[in-house]
Amino acid sequence: MNPFAKVLLCTTSLLGAIVVLPPAIFASVDYTTVYARAFALLAAEPYVKQGFQVREDYWAGDLASGERKAVRQQLFKGNEYWFWLGTEVDHGKVSVHIYNSDGELAEQPDSWAKGHFAAAHISPKTTGSYFIIVSVEESPATRTHWALVYGFR
Repeated sequence: MNPFAKVLLCTTSLLGAIVVLPPAIFASVDYTTVYARAFALLAAEPYVKQGFQVREDYWAGDLASGERKAVRQQLFKGNEYWFWLGTEVDHGKVSVHIYNSDGELAEQPDSWAKGHFAAAHISPKTTGSYFIIVSVEESPATRTHWALVYGFR
């Protein structure tokens, strides 16, 4: 291939990438999820100071008022976990609860819910699958975006 053809091919490929990639990159950003996750991380902040390590993975979605979503997570005996839930909706009320594989409430009594924040605490007695139930109790929005993060120590 002659040098002119190489330059033309490279330039055409580069221009094509510049035109096609930005919409693909920016189209995937959902700011409501970003804000909901930021609120969940804000709820986690005092616990990080107590030595909890927040995992990078998280769950997110949207629910109508009164709806619930179950998230399944493997937890290990000997660790202590907090799950933090947040929403960006002002005046929204959310809750989070943890159940074992037998459907029994397994969270500690210091779990809490305050407006658009909620948290559930567990020190599993056995290693296994646990179900974290997130719920939008009340919301002025038709669909309320939420995010759930967790940490352990």
